[in-house]
Amino acid sequence: MDIDAFRQMVAKNPKGFLGRYGLGNRILQESGSFEEAVEHLTVATQLDPTHVASHLALGRALIGLGKKADAKPILAAGIEAALSGRSNGGKDLVPEMQQLLRTLG
Repeated sequence: MDIDAFRQMVAKNPKGFLGRYGLGNRILQESGSFEEAVEHLTVATQLDPTHVASHLALGRALIGLGKKADAKPILAAGIEAALSGRSNGGKDLVPEMQQLLRTLG
């Protein structure tokens, strides 16, 4: 889906997890506004705290804003959700999240 389709999803259902994650992730992929990506991805992680990819994308966006301290607990929560079995998948994202945490110090 393109960014406009995700914007329409969010406009129709602001509390819809998939629209928020999709829009935030698409903005991030297309080198859009980190601030806007953080806004949507924060909502996505609040709506579904066990969605590992949302945590990874939010962590990346926060790092892009230079908010490394804010990114650490987000990435750690994503790792915990994946390894605890609370998430539906996402274990494949754990090594990348762990590497990001290592680079943050």
